[in-house]
Amino acid sequence: MKVLDASALLALLFREPGWELVGPHLDGGLISTVNLSEVLGRFTRDGIDSAPVLEKILALGLTPVPFSLEESRATSELLLPCNRLGLSFCDRACLALALTCGLPALTADRAWMRLRAGVKIELIR
Repeated sequence: MKVLDASALLALLFREPGWELVGPHLDGGLISTVNLSEVLGRFTRDGIDSAPVLEKILALGLTPVPFSLEESRATSELLLPCNRLGLSFCDRACLALALTCGLPALTADRAWMRLRAGVKIELIR
C-alpha cells in the first residue's frame, strides 16, 4: 500500500512516462483529498468536467482520505524543509498522509528525493 501524489495519478491518467508503475498501487492505495482536488483541478483548468474524472478515479480502487487535524499539523511541520526544495502545500499534504499512515509516497517529482522527513519516497520516473 502506498500514498499517491497528484503527479503520480496524473501520470497514469495522461499516460505520461512512468504511468505503468502507478497501476499496481491503485487498489488499496491512498490519496489525500487535497491531492485529489489538485488532480481534478487540472481537468477543470483544461475545460473538462471533473465529475466523470472523479468517477473514473474512484473506480480505480484508490481510496481518498479526508485531510485531518493530524495531517494539518504534519503539513505545517514539513513547511521549512519542503519550501527549501520548492515543494507545494499539496506536496506537503501527500507527505503528511504518508507520514501519519507510515506508508511510502509515490510521486513523479524528483525534488522529493532530497527531502529528509522520515517518509520513504518512491519515484515513477
